[in-house]
Amino acid sequence: MLIKAGRLRSAPTCQPTHHSLCGLPLQGVRMASWPSSSCNFTATLSPSLPAPPALSRSLPTLQSVVSNPLACSLRLKTASRIGVNRKKLEDRASSAGHVITTEKAKGKVRVLDSEDSLAVSLAEYTAHLSDKFAKQRGAFTVVLSGGSLIKSLRKLVETPYIDTVEWSKWHVFWVDERVVPKDHADSNYKLAYDGFLSKVPIPTGNICTINDALSAEGAADDYETCLKHLVTTNIIDVSQATGLPKFDLMLLGMGPDGHVASLFPRHPLVQADKQWVAFIKDSPKPPPERITFTFPVINSSANVALVAAGAGKAKVVNEALGGDDLSSDARRIEMIKAGKPDVVNVAPSADQSSDLLPVEMVSAEGELTWFLDSEAASDLLTCSYWMFD
Repeated sequence: MLIKAGRLRSAPTCQPTHHSLCGLPLQGVRMASWPSSSCNFTATLSPSLPAPPALSRSLPTLQSVVSNPLACSLRLKTASRIGVNRKKLEDRASSAGHVITTEKAKGKVRVLDSEDSLAVSLAEYTAHLSDKFAKQRGAFTVVLSGGSLIKSLRKLVETPYIDTVEWSKWHVFWVDERVVPKDHADSNYKLAYDGFLSKVPIPTGNICTINDALSAEGAADDYETCLKHLVTTNIIDVSQATGLPKFDLMLLGMGPDGHVASLFPRHPLVQADKQWVAFIKDSPKPPPERITFTFPVINSSANVALVAAGAGKAKVVNEALGGDDLSSDARRIEMIKAGKPDVVNVAPSADQSSDLLPVEMVSAEGELTWFLDSEAASDLLTCSYWMFD
């Protein structure tokens, strides 16, 4: 791969009697009315993924979909042992893009110089996929999460995207939701509505929220039922590898503890593999009752974007993509001086399949892309694989 240097470019509640997409009685799903970038560093990672299982409409086990998704996490800190000039590295990284590619590239890491540049890059990426799938499928299925992700989507409501994106093709879902009223401060729907959905002309019937009148278990079952119907009507694509829903784009944030969706470190729900949408009543983070997609569904997506900004995410980003140990007989690293392609060949260690953070268990049937600002990537950039003259 050639090196690429330089700059790259309070919510209303609608309650129809039937779901406008799947035609089901609105028992559980309520509807409501939702290129240039400054890229300083781009890397490509190679998760160690198992071979896709045979086509099956039955839900596969978690292991068949997410076994060792990031088993070959790059160990950036170990490069300090070869005497990299940190100041020189950071100066060069801020003035030119570098590409690090593993042998079988399945994931990419984009490090942007600021959170604003991250938002620009994420908007360009999302708009590109929107155009691609709108043309290919006549629909663009987007899954949102809560937290700071919505803020990172703000550039989509500005020119040129507000006028050029084909918003009528968008179908919006949530990877997790808190079982609270939609006007509650903890509602992921309210967060998305206030910061994004209310500012773009997505048809009301294309936005699928949970039924907050149900229990957590009932809301999870109800949401899964609607997803299954939308798969049968081809609004949501289906994975030929797993038989699970294949969303066009899964937009994920992550917590400082490494959780994604409502899948928390060491919580039994991380291993859930029997349902598409699960419920949780003992969330380590309030509020306690939530619903969440399970990893088999998340990892069947055509595209997954993992977005992290701010110094508060640096530790977990480094844990997911970096590390402190390097076994010379387990990993082979080839470094080439700047001006030529930077190639890193990393072999997975035998013990990396256990004790993964939830964010490390994320993969994609198509492509996984990390979007990091310089603060979130700060622990990665303190050392490097690169050697400069």
